[in-house]
Amino acid sequence: MKMKKFINEPKNLTEELLEGLELSNPELIEFVDKKMIVNKKLKDADRVTIVTLGGTGHEPAISGFVGEGMVDISVPGDIFAAPGPGPCLDAIRMADKGKGVLFVVLNHAGDMLTGDMVMKRAKKEGLNVVKVVTQDDISNAPREEAHDRRGLVGCVAVYKVAGAAAAAGKSLKEVAAVAQKFADNMATIAVASRGATHPSTGETISILGEDEMEIGMGQHGEGGGGRQTMGTANDTAEIMLGALLKDLEIKEQEKLMVMVNGTGATTLMELLLVFRQCHKTLATKNIEVAASLVGEYLTVQEMCGFQLCIARMDEEMIKYWHAPCKTPYHTV
Repeated sequence: MKMKKFINEPKNLTEELLEGLELSNPELIEFVDKKMIVNKKLKDADRVTIVTLGGTGHEPAISGFVGEGMVDISVPGDIFAAPGPGPCLDAIRMADKGKGVLFVVLNHAGDMLTGDMVMKRAKKEGLNVVKVVTQDDISNAPREEAHDRRGLVGCVAVYKVAGAAAAAGKSLKEVAAVAQKFADNMATIAVASRGATHPSTGETISILGEDEMEIGMGQHGEGGGGRQTMGTANDTAEIMLGALLKDLEIKEQEKLMVMVNGTGATTLMELLLVFRQCHKTLATKNIEVAASLVGEYLTVQEMCGFQLCIARMDEEMIKYWHAPCKTPYHTV
């Protein structure tokens, strides 16, 4: 099927969408030097600051979470592509207000390559920066090999708690510890029932049968090995939630964050049905939903499906989760 998207020249797509983001949120962010989205209040920040990077095409992630109480600078690449190390290093220099910088990187090959190069250069310059990697996809590696797991929507939750810790005046070491603790206690699994097209090329990035879904598919169409007949909201939620609870070894009376993230073409109706079943199942297991998000936070163009993310919560994390923030696509 021919791609149908309201775009202009593909070569201008990244710059134009970021200009649109800036123009629609002029009180919160600015598009600086055509290479980074910056929190407008960064200049007044007397605290640890947060920088992240990642390809465009996943809106609102990642740049939609720049603002007060979350990310200070995002460095976007082209569609589904990581930026180079130069702009990231510039962002870290700009972000550092004397208290250090937390650098959050999702575990994808291009992002990690850039992140590693940035850290080497930052060390040579004597910059005070700590890197935290999010690797929450349980489908492509066991927990004992978590370093191989892909980064999915869990990055958004990490931005939230880390941003709150920074706003509370915590040191860089403390903010990094909060981010790492959350990252170590979260798990995500995705499902797709229809693939997406690359908006610059029109290329289909994954193909599924008419009555087929795949549990475990990655953000860029990577296979998950769980192809099966299309399931109901309840049945699919049960399969995915069960896998996440097993991965994190969640016990009775624990508290969880539960996020149902739509990947672009799944209706809010469907996402709410999935969340409803997750909530009901957890209640039967005497597990409390202490925090939740349902909506689109990290999409894959018009991919039909969702990512289910859970995280073990304690009182510290609950406090940070509910702390104030104000960004284009998440406000508390």
